[in-house]
Amino acid sequence: MQLKGIRWWVIALIALATIINYIDRQALSVLWPSIAEDLFPDKSAFERNQIYATISVVFVFSYAFGQAIFGKIFDWLGTRLGFVLSIGVWSIATVLHAFAQGVLSFAIFRSILGVAEAGNWPGATKSNADWFPAKERALAQGIFNSGAAIGGIISIPLIAWMALNNSWQTVFIVIGVIGLLWLIPWVILVKAPPKTHPWITPEEREYILTGQKHSNTTEAAEDEYTPTTAELLKHKESWGVIIASAAIDPIWWLFVVWTPIFLSDVYGMKLADIAQYGWVPYVGAMFGAWFGGLLAQNRFNAGWSTNKTRKLVITLGCFIMLPALMLMVQPLFLETEYKYISVVMTMAIILFGFQTAIGNVQTLPSDLFSKKTVGTLAGFAGMAAKFAVAGLIALVPILTRPDATTGETSYTLVFIIGASLALIAIAAVWLLIPTVEPLKKSDNDSSEHSQPIQDKG
Repeated sequence: MQLKGIRWWVIALIALATIINYIDRQALSVLWPSIAEDLFPDKSAFERNQIYATISVVFVFSYAFGQAIFGKIFDWLGTRLGFVLSIGVWSIATVLHAFAQGVLSFAIFRSILGVAEAGNWPGATKSNADWFPAKERALAQGIFNSGAAIGGIISIPLIAWMALNNSWQTVFIVIGVIGLLWLIPWVILVKAPPKTHPWITPEEREYILTGQKHSNTTEAAEDEYTPTTAELLKHKESWGVIIASAAIDPIWWLFVVWTPIFLSDVYGMKLADIAQYGWVPYVGAMFGAWFGGLLAQNRFNAGWSTNKTRKLVITLGCFIMLPALMLMVQPLFLETEYKYISVVMTMAIILFGFQTAIGNVQTLPSDLFSKKTVGTLAGFAGMAAKFAVAGLIALVPILTRPDATTGETSYTLVFIIGASLALIAIAAVWLLIPTVEPLKKSDNDSSEHSQPIQDKG
């Protein structure tokens, strides 16, 4: 049996996994009012926000740790078994949330969830490098990233609806089981990498493998540089990827973690209002993911270099975010008749810009290094990003504490920090990655470990 376009089926399954990932992840923020009322009835609203922030920081630190681990796991085991391990564990962890009784148990189950969910991103990056030629990687990454946006669109109204009709414990069990069911088509479809997959057509195999070569001048030039981890971190380009990821990622997570609470604190939205409007920002994210991927592919087809294309799209995405983030600093539409739709549309513009940029940031490891190193660098970049995310999440309750006199909550400093991070991401890419192109062995690399390794699929 042969299946045409099997690479698109693979990335579609990964996008579906990402949708499930975000449903599982967003459940806590949507269900938190019910959970807090049930488990922490004697706490004030500010104290409940602090508890929520603490649990979220535990999740993010675990996520950071998991990204470093799973980068290596995917390089060792490959994408097939790596995803089985990642999604299997995170789905079980989601189910365990139903049995949490307090801060400690929630933190433990959230920690397991964070470690396992982290595998989705280095796994997707490595699958992209395995299954797609270089010119299609930004589009494939955009499709995968759109899963995060679609997950955000679906999760808020879906979880809110489920919470209105079921206990919060039931909601966690149901969405955990959905993740376990995903494993069935994945194990059946992804039997092997493209070079040896029994269902791939010869034409698609040739298209993928030929398109993964960075140069066709000589066989020596085609060999890919595969540094050790220590050698990898000696390159300033690696640090450009790491710093850009650490700067831009907190912007996304700010909205993932705090959107329902922000809309409630500042705009007075109730659960029904959040279910009605809270999904809108993720529509912008979905279109941004597609736009960033299609724009990069369009520029490649027009003959642009990888360097010029990546820097254009990343810079454009960050500049789209900046004015919208500054508008959030002073929400001029607070007193208008259309304040709800105005704020979520502004948030949609921010997430559109973010997703335009992030897909191309995430492809940088595969632009710079061989497939055997992609997962490692993606894991380190993800780990650094999550440390930055944890710091911002921990700061939010402090920066937004209600005014002692008026009782009003302001997120002004939070959004100023977000705008600053977008500028740092641009600087990291332009200053630390002079040219986005495959790196070669440097004089400082160990000759024993830095010899090119032949790709075995």
